[in-house]
Amino acid sequence: MSELLETEVPTYLTTKDVAARYRTAPSTVRYWRHVGYGPKGIKVGRQVLYSLAEIDRFEKALADKPAKESA
Repeated sequence: MSELLETEVPTYLTTKDVAARYRTAPSTVRYWRHVGYGPKGIKVGRQVLYSLAEIDRFEKALADKPAKESA
């Protein structure tokens, strides 16, 4: 039974995991949450968790956003 749990992909990521995914600091992910940018997290106790579905939604929104043109 424990072997199954070890190979299972986590359904939720921590702030530290999200920061590593986007190659930024955990404080940046916390700031994004504060200003309403980035993937939406849920607070579980003292920890904020981000669902993989929400991470995918955020990344799709970024990909669909038109690139800014330089002057």
